[in-house]
Amino acid sequence: MEERVKSLIEEQVRPALQSHGGDIELVSFDTDGGVVTVRLKGACGNCPFAAETLRSQVEAVIRKEIPEIEKVVRTE
Repeated sequence: MEERVKSLIEEQVRPALQSHGGDIELVSFDTDGGVVTVRLKGACGNCPFAAETLRSQVEAVIRKEIPEIEKVVRTE
């Protein structure tokens, strides 16, 4: 499942964030809890809309494709 998360980030999430001067890094994946931890970088890292981006651009894409994921959280 972690490889699927990585692929989704690489193929769908990262290009969208990069188009706005940002980027994303997969920090960890807790298979037991279904929690993906990411780091938003570049313009997305300190954007006032980072929480909305995380919810609508990152979590929505990942959970749509992998419903077993319970949540996506951000770390610094």
